[in-house]
Amino acid sequence: MSLVSRYLEANGIPTVVFGTARDIVESCGVARFVFTDFPLGNPCGESFDTDQQAEIVELGFQQLEKASGPTTVETAYEWRGGDEWKAKIFTEEQPFLEGEAYDNWMAAKERYRQKKAAGEV
Repeated sequence: MSLVSRYLEANGIPTVVFGTARDIVESCGVARFVFTDFPLGNPCGESFDTDQQAEIVELGFQQLEKASGPTTVETAYEWRGGDEWKAKIFTEEQPFLEGEAYDNWMAAKERYRQKKAAGEV
């Protein structure tokens, strides 16, 4: 999404990115970013908390009105379940992929490397 945002901005369409992976989004150089320190997949708040979600989206609208250059706004919310999720990201308890899914991922990466070396991509 960050790269799409940059493309749209370059073509005159203002954007706001809502995200949870701050390092990745900021490294892409988006114009306006609303960061929420929540697990991946929850950039606009926790499920069923419509007040929290509305406030986070409102921060995005404020960014559209006020930000003139690359800006990151961090929401003040804390994940209701605590910060334990941070310790479990891509660990043995919660790996990126396991078993056959991991094998398929690695095989696809190797096929891509081979195509790239052959100039096919």
